Amino acid sequence: MSNYDTVVIGAGMSGLAAGIRLAHYNQKVCILEQHYAAGGLNSFYRQRGRTLDVGLHALTNYVPKGTKSGPLSRLLRHLRLTWDELALVPQIGSTIAFPDVRLNFNNHFELFVSEVRKFFPKQIDGLMKMVTELLDYDQLGLGNGVLSSGESARDFVSRHITDPMLTEMIFCPLLYYGGAKERDMEFGQFSIMFRSIFLEGFARPFDGVRLILKKLISKFKTLGGELRLRTGVQRIFSKDRRVDKIKLSDGSEIEAKNVLSSAGWQETMQLCRQTSETECCVPEGIYQLGTGQLGFIETISVLNKEPKQLGHDRTIIFFNDSDRFHYEKPAAPVDLRSGVICSPNNFHYAEAMNEGMIRITALANFDRWKNLPPEEYREQKQIWYEKILASAVRFMPVDLAALRQHVIDTDMFTPATVRRFTGKENGAIYGAPDKKYDGRTHLDNLYVCGTDQGMVGIIGAIVSGITIANRYLLAE
Repeated sequence: MSNYDTVVIGAGMSGLAAGIRLAHYNQKVCILEQHYAAGGLNSFYRQRGRTLDVGLHALTNYVPKGTKSGPLSRLLRHLRLTWDELALVPQIGSTIAFPDVRLNFNNHFELFVSEVRKFFPKQIDGLMKMVTELLDYDQLGLGNGVLSSGESARDFVSRHITDPMLTEMIFCPLLYYGGAKERDMEFGQFSIMFRSIFLEGFARPFDGVRLILKKLISKFKTLGGELRLRTGVQRIFSKDRRVDKIKLSDGSEIEAKNVLSSAGWQETMQLCRQTSETECCVPEGIYQLGTGQLGFIETISVLNKEPKQLGHDRTIIFFNDSDRFHYEKPAAPVDLRSGVICSPNNFHYAEAMNEGMIRITALANFDRWKNLPPEEYREQKQIWYEKILASAVRFMPVDLAALRQHVIDTDMFTPATVRRFTGKENGAIYGAPDKKYDGRTHLDNLYVCGTDQGMVGIIGAIVSGITIANRYLLAE
């Protein structure tokens, strides 16, 4: 039976980051990944000769090379990576588009401030006071317990912003890029998300998420870490409040001093479930912490021209077609009232990409997709692809017919796709609405990191893996 210092469940960003951190300190580390590729919610795949990203629209928390502070700079130091290795290129500029009001922003907060001053002049003082409070907040949100305070972000914002539309416009990108709860988030997460999007900003490598994954995997393996793909976990066995052994999908078993799971809280608890009188079960009340209900659908349209040639130069557009932003599980298969339009082309690259691409994301209902027969599933995907494209084009400087004539390939994933390839309950990419900020479980040597620990996005996930590894697995 193989024996390790730490076994990490899941080779997503948080799992890889934790593995690197532990292997750097000469731990014998094994990362288990049920899928054939690493990356989890931020991965890539090949289709008809093209490499397509999953998850990554843009990396948040961008700061220019040489910046000493901020999550990006700090995680590079912890992982012993250089700024140049990630080859990050800043965004051209993004927009929050509501009826009659569009707020532009980029990686310089001054632009957003000037936009608010232009459209909401009476709110500018409140905005600046709010930002002052956020700047006083712990940069990684994990050092002082404030993340778990439970304060509503909407309550916090309402103390500073009195215009309802501006409030909705601020929440639109933050919830779309990190909201596990309907309509609101906790103050700690709001602080992190606001800073990462508005005060720091977006960037992307020319080669997309695969470059980031390649660097992380290479670093982990160079340090002696073991990565086992197509190796899922069937069961976590425990004894005397500790993980005793892990049973793998092929029936074999391994042991470890510590186990760190990035699979999600509910998913990890399921692995610990009682199956006989001799096994340690999950204590009553721990398992029922809430299951994520917010799923998403995303369409990919490959173009024979760069979007800029069609007049579309925005990196990301967060759109909503009414004064109120409805961030909630829709009754229909897809909610067409709002969404995110992303073009991987629209960053300040030194060269142009070979093809154009438009990715559109919208809220979706997992229950309406999960049990469709294969043929009906394919038909519904095509129907909703057309509806989503028509909804998004309302906020683009190109009409639907003109855009369609330049589409040369398409793809689409649903919450059912996310559930199939990541194991996330309900295909909820942001996980459970309630988080385990301290990363601890009912077992003394089992911890969680990643989305359900409370950090989202690529930078958030990496920070989560580093933080939990530092706090518990390197303490000795």
